[in-house]
Amino acid sequence: MNARHFLLSLVSTATVLLTAPALAQQRPIRLVVPYAPGGPIDVTARVLAERVKDSLGTVIIDNKPGAGGNIGADAVAKASPDGLTIGIAATATNAVNPWLYAKMPFNAATDFAPITQMVRVPNVLVMNADTAQRLKINSLPDLIAYAKANPAKLNYGSGGNGSAGHLAGELFKKEAGIFAVHIPYNGGNPAQLALLSGQVDFNFDNLATAAPNIRSGKLKAIAVTTAERSSTLPDVPTVAATLKGFSIDTWWGLVAPAGTPPDVVAKLNHAFVAALNTPETKTRFASLLAEPVASSPEQFGAFMKSELSKYEKVVKATGAKVD
Repeated sequence: MNARHFLLSLVSTATVLLTAPALAQQRPIRLVVPYAPGGPIDVTARVLAERVKDSLGTVIIDNKPGAGGNIGADAVAKASPDGLTIGIAATATNAVNPWLYAKMPFNAATDFAPITQMVRVPNVLVMNADTAQRLKINSLPDLIAYAKANPAKLNYGSGGNGSAGHLAGELFKKEAGIFAVHIPYNGGNPAQLALLSGQVDFNFDNLATAAPNIRSGKLKAIAVTTAERSSTLPDVPTVAATLKGFSIDTWWGLVAPAGTPPDVVAKLNHAFVAALNTPETKTRFASLLAEPVASSPEQFGAFMKSELSKYEKVVKATGAKVD
């Protein structure tokens, strides 16, 4: 090898050595969504992935649906805690499933490092409008009074045993001291069709799903399940206005594997909170009837802990189980 070739070889080797760390830092972040593409959780994740490009670089969405979200959540729990794999924690995966499934592949309380909450989507107690008119039910106190005066005459539908609608319905029955027959369907859409056709009397539905039929007059919104009124339905009271302390809604946020260094979590939190607070994000989320919720890692961690505790009581009260 002549001197010129030797020098070129040294330069080439030095270039590789110097750029290797930079290339490692430019590796994309994988954001695991434990549900199929196209739903609200997937859409909001993609919106934020685009918004954090300037601060975090490329964020690739990796959809891993199945087992009520457990497959995707488990992939995050078992990933290397280096900040390059993060994921969505949701009501189902991190609050309901641990009590609903006989065996869980991860520990919701200890296997994740919270980053920030992302979204809250109110649920709403809705009745078939014709049924509400026939039974003269115009408010939540009317519904409770009718149920008490007519034991077991009312029924309600849900997307299945252990679904959000089922758990909300059972919590409502418990707090109101009433009885209504639960009719589980194979998914939220069949449950809504049953309500629209008058096969069931009321449902607890996701606001994003129920809103078009509320606006068309086919469904009557009785109360929202969040602690405060929804900006989407400002004239509809909360269940808590009648049943103090009642609060049950759909939420999701971002987590990393447990053991992710605090400075890495702080960097992720800063980037995603900034993205959540942009007017563009708020406008896009509003089209999904989802409210952005930015929080610190500590706040989101405390919130998930309280939700896990709350749903333990709710799920056990229903007796629902998935083997």
